Parts: sequence; C-alpha cells; structure tokens
Amino acid sequence: MGYGTEMDGCGRFMKYSLFFTNFVIFIGGVVVTGLAIWALVDKVPWITELVGNDLLSGAVYVLLVGGIIVAIIAFFGCIGASREVKCMLLTYFIIVFLLFVTMLIGGILGYVFREKLLNSVEREMSSTMRLYDHRKSIRDAWDTTQSTLHCCGVNGWRDWGIHGLRVPPSCCREVQPGQQRFNCNSGLDTVNPSNAYLNGCLNGTQSYMQKHAAILGGAGIAVAILMLFGMIFSCALFRMIE
Repeated sequence: MGYGTEMDGCGRFMKYSLFFTNFVIFIGGVVVTGLAIWALVDKVPWITELVGNDLLSGAVYVLLVGGIIVAIIAFFGCIGASREVKCMLLTYFIIVFLLFVTMLIGGILGYVFREKLLNSVEREMSSTMRLYDHRKSIRDAWDTTQSTLHCCGVNGWRDWGIHGLRVPPSCCREVQPGQQRFNCNSGLDTVNPSNAYLNGCLNGTQSYMQKHAAILGGAGIAVAILMLFGMIFSCALFRMIE
C-alpha cells in the first residue's frame, strides 16, 4: 500500500505540497461555509424571492454544502498525505474531483446570476409586486427588502398605487430604531413624505445581490482552483509511492 515508505526529494516535495495545499483548501472550505451562512443570515433567499429567480439562493446552498464537505475532506487529505497511503490518496482524488465540479458550478452560478440580474430584475420585481396581497412569501420578501434597504416600490412609492395597492407599512420610516412603524400612507396615491421612504428599491436590490453574487462566486471559484492543485499533487504523489 505504500505505507511508511522512504521517498526521494521530489516525492517529499509532492507530499508536503499536498499537505500544505489541503491545509489551504481546508481554510478555504471554512471561509466559503462562513460566507454562505452570512448570505443566508443576510436574507439573500428573501431577496431572490422578490426578483422571481432562485439561481443565487441555489448557489448559496450549493456552496454551503460544498464548503462543509470540502473542509472535512481536506482535513482527511492532510492525513492521507502525511501517512502516504495510496488507497486514501485515490479516494481523496475521486472525492475532490466531484467537489471541484460542485464548487466550480456554485461559483459560476453566482457570476451567471450577477450578469442575468441586470437584464431581468426590474421586470421581475414589478411582477412580484402584483402578488403582494396574495402570497405571504412575496409579502415577506417585499417587507424585508423595503425595511432593510430603506426604499419603497421598484422605482418609487407610486408603483404601489399603479398596481392598485396601498403603500405597505414597510415603506414607513421608524421614528427611532426598534420602534413600531407608523402608518405613512393616506390613500393609494399619497404618502407622508416626512415619514416614508421615497426612493425605489431597484438600484439598491441590484447592488445588494450583485455584491453577494460576486463574493460567493469568487470564493467558490478560488476554492475550486485550489482543489485543482490538490488533485494534481495527489495524483503525482500516488504515482511516486511504491
């Protein structure tokens, strides 16, 4: 099995390179997992409900699961490299290859969503606005977006009246942080400007989601590149062990 055999200088270089690469991959997996959790805590799934596209949420969950598994496999990869066990190296290579594909897909999904967002977000936001009174998930998404980004409607608060809806309470400012919001609408087409968010949510939503997509996509692709080096070193070490 090649357990505990002496290796020449090149073999030792591959061994320690694989060990170091796996250590870096482990750190990368932990970072990606942390970023995915941050995205979930930062209400990305609610925002994706607003724009009628689950691509970014899918990327977040792919990277969350992938990051956890990558960290675990990288930890055992360090052990396999240090003990020079061929069967462990072969198993490691196969699993890392599958994870490499997963992380790469997750990272690409993030960037694909980042570009697609520019072309469809305004249309999708207007479409979901019509469902505000009919679907709780849409209502929660709009309320979360407007209260978080301090905005109202797609391009402005008048969008609610265009769709025959009253301006929701989430468009109203808080007098003080944590205090209950007061009603800031007095009809379908009028609001109290001193107590309402007047700017639309379009630009803020685009910036918000593009930032998350860029960070998650970049992290996923970076870890995938590190995993590619891990596969190369594991394959080379496997061939050098007698």
